[in-house]
Amino acid sequence: MNNIELITLNAPSSKSMSHRALLTAGLAEGTSRLRNILESDDLSHTRMCLEAIGAKFSKSGPDLMVKGVGGNISAEPGKKIFLDVGESGTTCRLVAAMVSAGKGEFEISGRGRMHQRPVKSLERALSPLGVKFSYSGLDGCPPLTVSSQGIPGGEINISLDDSSQYLSGILLAATMAEDLVVINIAGQKVVSWPYVNLTLQVMEEFGQVPEIQVLEDNNWKSAKPTELSKVEPGKVRFLVRPMVFKARDYQVEGDFSNASYLLASGAAGQMPVLVQGLNPDSRQGDKAILDILAKMGAVVKTTDQGILVQSSDLKGVELDMGASPDLVPTVAVLASMARGRTRISNVEHLKIKESDRLKGVYNEISRTGCKCELQNDGLVIDPVKIEKGQEILFSTYNDHRMAMSLSLYELAGIKVVLDNPDCVNKSFPGFWGEWAKVRRVYE
Repeated sequence: MNNIELITLNAPSSKSMSHRALLTAGLAEGTSRLRNILESDDLSHTRMCLEAIGAKFSKSGPDLMVKGVGGNISAEPGKKIFLDVGESGTTCRLVAAMVSAGKGEFEISGRGRMHQRPVKSLERALSPLGVKFSYSGLDGCPPLTVSSQGIPGGEINISLDDSSQYLSGILLAATMAEDLVVINIAGQKVVSWPYVNLTLQVMEEFGQVPEIQVLEDNNWKSAKPTELSKVEPGKVRFLVRPMVFKARDYQVEGDFSNASYLLASGAAGQMPVLVQGLNPDSRQGDKAILDILAKMGAVVKTTDQGILVQSSDLKGVELDMGASPDLVPTVAVLASMARGRTRISNVEHLKIKESDRLKGVYNEISRTGCKCELQNDGLVIDPVKIEKGQEILFSTYNDHRMAMSLSLYELAGIKVVLDNPDCVNKSFPGFWGEWAKVRRVYE
C-alpha cells in the first residue's frame, strides 16, 4: 500500500446471496450452517416465511443453523399458511414461486410499496401447471393467495422483462416438482441476469445443478452459467429435475451492491478508501461498480488487503445498466459531481423497486442544481458546480439505496439531511457505523 493514508471500511454480507442461502437451506434435507449471513429487515422476513412453512432456526455462535423442510411444503387442509414479506421484493417473488410447488393455500402480503409491485409474470408462467393466483388488492400484486397441489412437471415460459427474480424462484420451485420442468426464457428482454447466476451458484453449492441449454443453429446445446454473457429470450432454457437440496456449511461473501457506496466514497472524496471483505472473483453483477468507477476516472486496485479506490477527475460516461440497476443511485450521484454528461439507459425496471427509483433519483440529484433529464428507460445527467456549505433535505422515499447513495453528497461539501435515515436497515443496518469512519476524516 506504500503507506498511503487511507480509510478502511468493511463490506456487509451479500443481501442477494443471504436470501438465496436461507431459502435453499430452508428447502434442504438436514441442518445447514450459514456463516456471515446478513441480518437486516429484508432477511428477517425471508426467515419468517421459512419458519411459517416449517424450517427451524437456531444460533451457533455467530453462525445461523437452518433445519430444512426436505423439499416438502404443505398447508393443513382448510388452513392457509400466512407469509409476511414486508417490503422485500426478493422475498416476495422467490417465496411466491417456491410455495407454488407446495400443497395447499399460501397467503402472501407485505406493506408499503410491496402491494404495488407486480408478480403477474409468475402467474402467467405457473398457471399452465395448475397453480392458481388470486389477488385481494391490485390485480397482479400482493396481497395474493397461491393455491397449488404441487407441480407435476412440464414446460413453462417465463418473461424477465422487469425482474430476474421470477426465474430464480421458479428454479428453486422446480426442484420440488414430480417430474422434469423445462423453463423457457420468453418476453422481449432480460434484465438483471447476473442475479440468476447467483441463484445457480447457491443451488450448485447445495447439490442441485439445473441444466442450461442455448439454441444454436436450431439445436439445443448445453452451456455453463459463466458462458452466458448475453441472454436473449427464446434462445435459453433450463432443465430442472426433481431433487432435494442437501444441507451443508455455507459462507456468504461480501455484498458489492451495498459496498458500492463505500467504494464510491473513495472516488468522490479526497482520501483513498480500502474496502475489505469483497471477493474480486464474485459472480455478483454489481461487481460492475469497479469497472464503472474506473471508466469514470477513479483509480481502482485489487490488493491482498481489499479493494482500493482513489479519487481522480471524474468524468461523465455512457452506461447500459440493465444488468446492475441497484447501482444506478450510486452512479447517478457520482455523475452529478463529475465533469461532462452521463447517460444511463436500459433501467426502466427501476420504476417498480422499493420506490419509483428512477424518478426518485431524478428528483433528488436535481436538488443540488444538477441538470437532469428523466427518460423512459434512464437518465441524462449534466452536472454543474455544487455550492459547498448548503444544507439540503433529501427525500429517501423509504428506500435504502436512495438514503445511502445521497450520503455521498457530504463529500461534495453539502450538509445532507435525510427524511428517513433508518431505512438503510432494510439491507445494511451497519451502514451508518461504516459511514461514520468516512465522516470523521472530513469533519
